[in-house]
Amino acid sequence: MDRDELSRCVETHGKSIYSFCRRLAGDVQEAEDLYQDTFLKAVELRGQIDADENVKSFLLSVCVNLWKNRRRKAAIRLRITGPRTALDGPDAESVPDTARDVENEFLRREDIRAVRSAVAALPDRLRLPVLLFYMEDLKLPEIARILKIPEGTVKSRLFAARKKLKKELQTVLNN
Repeated sequence: MDRDELSRCVETHGKSIYSFCRRLAGDVQEAEDLYQDTFLKAVELRGQIDADENVKSFLLSVCVNLWKNRRRKAAIRLRITGPRTALDGPDAESVPDTARDVENEFLRREDIRAVRSAVAALPDRLRLPVLLFYMEDLKLPEIARILKIPEGTVKSRLFAARKKLKKELQTVLNN
């Protein structure tokens, strides 16, 4: 993959990769760092990227691996230095253009926040397949390849995540 193809790749998939980084990291600054590191690694590995293959899947794989490495390093630091305060927060929501249906808009946003919060609270082994399947619309074989786990494991983790989310969100969303 040459420089121009890599530029087109950033133009084509950059927004989607950034959005995935935001959901994965949960923090704007960490997401931006992860996004930049993903494309820096892509530049580094550009000889291994085949433009005819699924480039987005390759970039998501790089992103997941970088994130896992960061989490592993953070866990080691946590054991050494002790706990720190986590910066967790929902995405900034845009203000509605009109005030005609403010109540419904508020309720819809609360539902979205509840779902995002429930997904963010899932353990990583369940959250990653959910984000890749529902947010990135990837097929099970691609998710299995990205996470380096069998396809059956992806299916069972998605099932477990759905079950957990249903239980968590049942009272919130049925009001």
